[in-house]
Amino acid sequence: MSTTESYEYTARYYDAAYEELSAQRTDTKFYRDLAVASGGPVLELGCGTGRALLPIAAQGLACTGVDLSPAMLEQFRRKPGTAGINLVCARMESFDLGAQRFPFVFSAFRAFQHLDTVEQQLACLARVRAHLAPGGLFAFDVFNPKLENMARPVEPETLDLSFTYEGRPVRRYVGATRDRTTQLISITMRYVEELGGGAVKESVVHLSMRWFWRYELEHLMHRAGFSDVTIHGDFDRSPVGATTPAFVVLAR
Repeated sequence: MSTTESYEYTARYYDAAYEELSAQRTDTKFYRDLAVASGGPVLELGCGTGRALLPIAAQGLACTGVDLSPAMLEQFRRKPGTAGINLVCARMESFDLGAQRFPFVFSAFRAFQHLDTVEQQLACLARVRAHLAPGGLFAFDVFNPKLENMARPVEPETLDLSFTYEGRPVRRYVGATRDRTTQLISITMRYVEELGGGAVKESVVHLSMRWFWRYELEHLMHRAGFSDVTIHGDFDRSPVGATTPAFVVLAR
C-alpha cells in the first residue's frame, strides 16, 4: 500500500485522533508566530486537514497548502475558514505553483520524514527554494531519534491511542519495524472502531518514515543550497540535547 492510499484511510480518523494529542503539542503557535512575522503569503507542505495552516489563515494571511492526499484535503475543505485558502494536491518533491513566491514556507508535524530517500529530500528542498521569496524562511520539524529505540529492529503492536469518532470509541494499535541501513521505519497502524452490538470496523494503514541525525540534517540543508541553518531541540527554541524531542530546522 502506498503512502497516498494509506492517507485515504487515515483521513477518516485524523482530526479525532490528534485532537487527543493537541494539548501536548506547541508547534501550531510556533509556526503561526513565524508566519505572522513574515507578513505572508504562507505555504505549508503536507498540510493535511489544516491543523497548523488554519490558525495562520485566521490571522488574515494569504495561505496555500500542498498535500498528496485528496482525502486529507477534502477533510480540510469541509472546515470553517477555508474559503480563502488555496489547496493543491501534489507531492512535496514535485509541486509547482508557477510564479508564486512566499516569504515563509513550512512543513509541520514531521511531514518531511515521509520522504524516504536523499533524492526525494533534495527534490523537495529544491522546490522549496524555487518558491521562497528573496530572504524567505523555510521551517520544519522531525523527531530526535532515541538510540535505544532505533536499535530495536521490531516494535510489537501495542495500543497507542484511544479516542472518540462521531460518538463511537476507536482504538489505535501501532507496530513498527526498523531498517538501520536505510534509516527507515515501517509503521502499521490498526484502527478498531466500535460500531455497537459487538460489531467493529478495522482499518489498517501502512506508512514509512525516515529518521535523521542532527548533523545529517545540517549537511542536507547546505547541500540543497541553504546557507543560514539553525536547528533547535524543541519549539521553545531550546538547544539540541540528548533528551530533546525534536529537531526544529530554520533555514534561509
